[in-house]
Amino acid sequence: MGLTKSEEFTVKDNKLAKYAKALSHPARIAILRILIKRQSCICGDIVEELPLSQSTVSQHLKELKEAGLIKGDIEGAKVCYCIDENELNQAKSYIDELFSSYYTNKTSCC
Repeated sequence: MGLTKSEEFTVKDNKLAKYAKALSHPARIAILRILIKRQSCICGDIVEELPLSQSTVSQHLKELKEAGLIKGDIEGAKVCYCIDENELNQAKSYIDELFSSYYTNKTSCC
């Protein structure tokens, strides 16, 4: 696999890309919605709400955790997941900043 040259971009752009990658699958969006609604959740509960296998949900949870958008705490044999509020707010800020930097130009080329 080729190099991504991520070191050539700003820390902020790399973090925004990491968030965007984590948000790039509808199952991960659904998981975030569940966690936002419940404030915390055990993995088995997430599996019951989605038409996906336990292993597939676990893989999506791993992606969200690696992006920093969720946290997980081990409680016995189960892992309890919740939103990482600071990271979610940072992601929102970066996304808002990107899209709010666009302005309409009446002489647009398209």
